[in-house]
Amino acid sequence: MPFTPEEFTTDSPCLLTAQDTENVWRPLYRQACAFKGDAFIECMMNMIRNPNLNSSWLFRADILYDSDPTSEENPDDISAHINQLTVHQPQSCPIVGFTPSRRLVRRLIPRNDRRDKPMEQTCEIHKAVSDDGTKKQTLIVYLPHIQTPEEIPFYHPKVRGIAHLHEWDSETDSGHISIHFMGYPSLDVYEKKTQKIAFHLLELLEKHGRSRVTGGYVKRVHHDLIVPQGRFQNRYSALKNKYARSLIVDWAEQTDPDKHVFEDLGIASFLMELWADLYKDVEFPGFVDIGCGNGLLVYILQQEGYKGWGFDARRRKSWVQYTGKSDESPTGASLEELFLLPDLTVQGDEADGIDTARIHNGVFPKDTFIISNHADELTPWTPILAAASQCPFIMIPCCSHNLTGDKYRAPPPRDKTKGKSTYASLVDWVTRIGEDCGWEVETEMLRIPSTRNTSLLGRRRTNKEEDFNLENIVAKYGGTQGFAKNVAKLASVIPRGH
Repeated sequence: MPFTPEEFTTDSPCLLTAQDTENVWRPLYRQACAFKGDAFIECMMNMIRNPNLNSSWLFRADILYDSDPTSEENPDDISAHINQLTVHQPQSCPIVGFTPSRRLVRRLIPRNDRRDKPMEQTCEIHKAVSDDGTKKQTLIVYLPHIQTPEEIPFYHPKVRGIAHLHEWDSETDSGHISIHFMGYPSLDVYEKKTQKIAFHLLELLEKHGRSRVTGGYVKRVHHDLIVPQGRFQNRYSALKNKYARSLIVDWAEQTDPDKHVFEDLGIASFLMELWADLYKDVEFPGFVDIGCGNGLLVYILQQEGYKGWGFDARRRKSWVQYTGKSDESPTGASLEELFLLPDLTVQGDEADGIDTARIHNGVFPKDTFIISNHADELTPWTPILAAASQCPFIMIPCCSHNLTGDKYRAPPPRDKTKGKSTYASLVDWVTRIGEDCGWEVETEMLRIPSTRNTSLLGRRRTNKEEDFNLENIVAKYGGTQGFAKNVAKLASVIPRGH
């Protein structure tokens, strides 16, 4: 059914009555729905945990307390659960005819904490059933922990409370959802901006509820499997506040600064939180960024205290800015102009014409963390080089090439439920290479402004290094005949220093 809600006005009777007569719930919109109370609660719990679904100004919600002792958000230690209740005391707004069944306290985390601060909010679940059991009502109430409208942050409507009501009649097998605001005495909840917010909130609820009935929504992208969402977003906010403005203002390339700056800040945030777990008991071994491009990711990581370097076939204008050096790839520089020509490639005459001083053989000190971020021709080589040098790695595939450096359309993914796009095929193909090289390949969909945001991580071995033969693996995936020749062509196109 189309979303064409009934609109309420100032003269409309209230559908909810608070036990405290000072609190008045004003209805704004009501819409017919085909989903029952269980689906309604599932939708609302998803929105409670993910307020970013309703507002692009928000990162997430941290659940601070949940009265349901079986909730996944609650700690195992009962004393810690009691302490949460003491520190984050829920608010309450009793509704005539309804019985509260669950209370949560969440903290809304904004994307821009310089504009707005986090806000705590109680989320209450209420239920009501008619005497004959045919009519059921479920009510979700949001109560900000704020006293005055002046304290309300930008990302929240200036109201004292928000209520979503679901009504279901089992005799007619039909229902309604409606949205209600509890306003401040000095503010009109029927003001145009507030009405627009209410319309949006109810529209999104109806869409999600309808999808659950029709089966039209299947969550295909799963974020935060390796690094928790909260840790990543906190780190990202800190880096963005520290670097974003100056990096954008001083951008030296012809490319879009917003995209590249925020993308690399996101990748750096993920890596720093990953490394915090991976190296919590040992010294960080250093990193290398192969095909480092503009060098920004290397620069950010170095500025944050991580030792490492990067190289690319062509130096960029921004390298001088990030290294403070105008020399043409001095030995030991943090950004170097080098061609990768692995020892596993067929070389001989094919490599003629390449200055040997400009070649890296793909061998790195053991345990060096290899970064392959949109490295194109070097992407399929990443797990092979990592296995040869016994180094963990992350690769973020972009354009599809084979081991010779030629453009390549990989075979369709093994999982037939996945799409058969060039990108999906590439991701599965390089994952296969990683697995054959003895890596347990983990996948994380990065929260970065790019459609090429699949990261593949190799940090654990599934076998011993001596249990496989890299030459056989290279041969299995098409061999390397022509790779050195392609590098030689590239070297002739890109003179040193350009």
